[in-house]
Amino acid sequence: MQSPIDWEDLRYVLAVADARSLASAARALGVNHTTVLRRVNAFERQLGLRLFDRLPTGYALTGGGEELLATARSMAETVTALERRLTGQDLRLEGTLRVTTTDTLMASVLPPLLARFRALHPGILVEVATANALANLTRRDADVAIRPASDPPEALVGRRISGIAFALYAASDRPVPSGPVAALAAEGWIVPDDSLASSTIARWMRANLPEARVALRADSLVVMRNAVRAGLGIAALPCYLGDPAAGLVRIHAPIAAMATDLWVLTHEDLRRTGRVSAFTEFMAGALAGERALLEGRTPA
Repeated sequence: MQSPIDWEDLRYVLAVADARSLASAARALGVNHTTVLRRVNAFERQLGLRLFDRLPTGYALTGGGEELLATARSMAETVTALERRLTGQDLRLEGTLRVTTTDTLMASVLPPLLARFRALHPGILVEVATANALANLTRRDADVAIRPASDPPEALVGRRISGIAFALYAASDRPVPSGPVAALAAEGWIVPDDSLASSTIARWMRANLPEARVALRADSLVVMRNAVRAGLGIAALPCYLGDPAAGLVRIHAPIAAMATDLWVLTHEDLRRTGRVSAFTEFMAGALAGERALLEGRTPA
């Protein structure tokens, strides 16, 4: 008799199908890529069916893989929806709470607020994931998102906390010529790399300083801040990251074209869960107390 299908194996197969590579699937699952390879190979042997063509450009589903994955996706959506509804009935102020946010917020305003929340609710274990992409709350990749967004997904509920301002920064010991932004194009610039191409900073740079002299590209605004502090060049940064940083000075007023909003979001099915409700209510109030910093009204 054939062994029953292991749902965990299906999760690995779905991740590879979505990412089209072992390495990307491993990052999404939080495991080593050899673990993904082993699970996928074992699953194919169990079924006696080749699910993927191993191509130089990545993993592509075979016809049989497409058929199986269509059913697997439907199962995943059903299971996830059930988990959300059951979790939404949990009124206990204990358990694990998964939060997705950005490295910039975790490098500035969030850690002391999380410490205050922990003191109030020691039974709730907060797990924080920082990534540039908005985690999929519908699939339960996270329970709560604290993120900049100009237009959050319709499937999520929450509240806008404040605006987020961006300005230009340089090392405090590095002289920078005054004048309009265009006059700074010849200075060395620290800019986002292609992984941040859709960010407000990258869009503003393309529109206003397409010929800027680039000194460094980075996939993290925290890395960009550190590079500016070391004297490598000028960068646009969120004011909540740049203003409190020792060794940085704001060299231009906040730029409206880069402004966005800060949101605290969750899924409709989870909003009444005890730990989710406690966290979102606390964090909305605590972050509102940081509004002046977030909106660039308290430069150092």
